[in-house]
Amino acid sequence: MNPQSGGDTQAMALVGFSAVATVTLLLCVMTGPDRDDLDEFYTGYGSLSPLRNGLAIAGDYISAATVLGTGGVIALFGYDGTVLALSTALSLMLLMFLLAEPLRNAGRFTMGDALALRMPQGRGIRITASVVTLAALLPLMLVQLAGTGQLMGFILGFSGQSLQTGCIVGVGALMISYAAIGGMKGTALIQILKMVLLLGSGIVVAALVLNRFDWDPGALLDAAAAGSGVGDAFLASGLQFGGGASPGLDMITSQLTVVLGGACLPHVTMRMYTASSARQVRRSMSWAVSGVALFVLVITVIGFGATALVGRAAIAQADPRGNTAYLLGTRAAFGPEVSTAETFLFTTVTTAIFLTVLASVAGMILACANSLAHDVFAARVQEMSPRREMILARLAALAVGVPAILLATLVQHHSLQPLVTLSFCLGASAIAPALVYSLFWRRYTRTGLLATLIGGSLSVLLLMPGTNLVSGSPVAAFPDADFNWFPFTTTGLLSIPAGFLCGWLGTVASGRARAEEQRRQYEAVEGWILAGAARRRT
Repeated sequence: MNPQSGGDTQAMALVGFSAVATVTLLLCVMTGPDRDDLDEFYTGYGSLSPLRNGLAIAGDYISAATVLGTGGVIALFGYDGTVLALSTALSLMLLMFLLAEPLRNAGRFTMGDALALRMPQGRGIRITASVVTLAALLPLMLVQLAGTGQLMGFILGFSGQSLQTGCIVGVGALMISYAAIGGMKGTALIQILKMVLLLGSGIVVAALVLNRFDWDPGALLDAAAAGSGVGDAFLASGLQFGGGASPGLDMITSQLTVVLGGACLPHVTMRMYTASSARQVRRSMSWAVSGVALFVLVITVIGFGATALVGRAAIAQADPRGNTAYLLGTRAAFGPEVSTAETFLFTTVTTAIFLTVLASVAGMILACANSLAHDVFAARVQEMSPRREMILARLAALAVGVPAILLATLVQHHSLQPLVTLSFCLGASAIAPALVYSLFWRRYTRTGLLATLIGGSLSVLLLMPGTNLVSGSPVAAFPDADFNWFPFTTTGLLSIPAGFLCGWLGTVASGRARAEEQRRQYEAVEGWILAGAARRRT
C-alpha cells in the first residue's frame, strides 16, 4: 500500500470512527428507557425479534478479543488456532442446548436472579454473584479498552503514549454512555449494527483471500504452511502448546475452558432474559449460533490468508501475540494495487472492529451495572422504587466504567492474554458449576452454591499467577521473570473440577435435612425452570 493510499485510508478511518460514535450514541439516546421503567432498561421488554436478538447475542459473544486474538492465534499457530475458533462456536452451542431456556425461565434481570430463585435468604448469594460477575468481566473490559489505544495507533498511524491513552479515555467514556443511556435495548442495537458490519466486511475479505488462490482451500493451506516457516507443523496439532510440559493435556484443558467459560460469562447469559418466551430464546440462539459459526469460518480464512500472504514472521514482528493479523490479512488480500473500493472496504473493516470494541465493553459494563444495582442495592431495600433503581443502575455504570478506564491506561503496554484467560477460567470454574447445579440439581443448597462461587474463583486466582501466560516466556505478562510453577496455559485442569467439587462438598456439609428442604423448594419451581410453565418474577 503506497503512502498516498495509506493516508487516504487513515483519513477515511477517522471519518468512519467519528460517524460510528455519533450514530451509535444517537441510537442510544433515541431508544433509551423511561426514567422508571426497569423492564425496558434491563431487558428491552423482550421486544426484539429472534433474528435481531440472535445478532445481539452473537455480538455480545464476539468481542474484540475474539476478532483480533483468535485471528492472531490462527495466523501464528494454524491448526491449534482453528481448534480454538471451533471451541468458540461450540461454547455458544452448549449455551443453546443446555442452559438458554432454563436461564431465561429462572431469571429476570441478572445471573443473581437465576441463582437465588430457589434459595431462601438470597441476599448473600446475590452479593457473591455480583462480585463474581465483576471479577469475570473486569479483566475482559481491561483487555478491550487497553487494546483500543494500540488498535487506533496501528490504524491511524500514531505511536505516542499520550495519544493512545487519550483514545482509551475517549472510547471508555462512550461505552459508559451507551450502557447508562441506552440500557439493554440501546446496546442491543449497537451489537446488531456491529454484527452486520463485521460479517458483511469479513465475508468480502474472505472472498478476496480465496480469490487470490483461485478458490482452492488446499492451495491456501499449502501457502500458509509455506509462509509459516515451520512447514507441515503449522497444519498439525501442538504448535501453540509445544513448549509446555504436557502439550496435549494443555490443549484439551484450554479448549474446555473456552467452551465452558465462554458460554457462562454474565454479559452473554443476561441476553437470555431479553427473549419474551422459551420459543423465542430457542429461535434467537439458533440465529446466534449461525452467526458465530459463519464468523468462525470467515476469521479462519482470513487468519490463514494473513500467514500465506504476509508471513508468520512479519505478523509476529508487528505484534508478538498476532493481534494485528486480521488487519494485515485484510490489507494483503487487496494485492499491491489498492483501488478506492478496496480502501473503502478496509475502512469498513477497521470501523467494524472499532464498533466491536465499543459494543463489547458497553455490554460488559451494562451487565456489571445491572448486577450491582439489582443484586446488591435493590435487594437490600425491600420497596425500592423503580426510578431509584434506574438511577442506581446508571450510577453503577459510571462506578464500573471509570476504574476500568484508569486500570486500562496502566496495563496497556503489558501482555493482556492472562486477563482474557482469567475471565474464561472464572466463567468455567465458578459460574458454570453454579449455574449447572442451580438449574438441574434438586438437592443443591445455599452453602453449596456459595462454596461453588467462592471456591471456584479462589482456585483460579491462586493458580493463575503460576501459569505460562504470566511468566516464563517472551510473550508472558512478566517476560523477564520466571515463577512458572503451574506449567499450563489455563487453570482449567484443576480449577474446573475444584468448582464442581466445592459445590458438592458444600451441599453434603449442609446435612440431609437442608438438602431435603432444597429438594422440595426446587420441585416447587421445577416447572418454571425446565419447562417455562410460568414466568416467575423475583
